[in-house]
Formats: sequence, C-alpha cells, structure tokens
Amino acid sequence: MYAVIKTGGKQHRVSPGDIVEIEKIHGNKGDSVCFDEVLLISRDEEVRVGTPFLTGAKVSGEIVEQTKARKINVFKMKRRKGYKKKTGHRQQLTRMKIKEISI
Repeated sequence: MYAVIKTGGKQHRVSPGDIVEIEKIHGNKGDSVCFDEVLLISRDEEVRVGTPFLTGAKVSGEIVEQTKARKINVFKMKRRKGYKKKTGHRQQLTRMKIKEISI
C-alpha cells in the first residue's frame, strides 16, 4: 500500500513505515502530523486517484527530527567587471515517519 501526498509544493510517494524528508513544517520531535492533501492511494490492485485530492483520505505521521539539507553554494560572476558574489543556502527539512494511510 502506498499514497502520493502533496506538501511543500512537492509530491511524495509514501508507504507506512517510510521515513521521508519534506520541507519544514512546524512542530517538535514526536509530534503527530496529518496530511489531508492525498493525490493517489494504491492498495493491492486497486488504485484511487483524486481530482485533484481524494476526499476523506488521510496520511498520518510523526516528526522524527527537524534538520537541514546539505549546503548549496551559489556563485555569481560578471566577466571583465570584477564582480563576484558567493553565497550559500541550507534548506530546512523535517524528517517524518509515516504511520498509517487511511481512506
């Protein structure tokens, strides 16, 4: 059984027991989170697709930790002008453990 959920402007394929990294959501370690924006649920041979979301479908999970992704270096330069600019960015992430998928 798996589901496709939408969170943080992205879609994630999740199954019960999976640990996924999503864009940061508010909460502390151990808090329970419920995702209502479920796009698709597949159970055995049955596939249910929403338009755009399935009504009554929920995916629940638990926050494992709040963390950051690897650093991304951003370098800008204009040739022959002496302009150089280097910055970096670390995206804040939430690591989630998926507990259950309900229809």
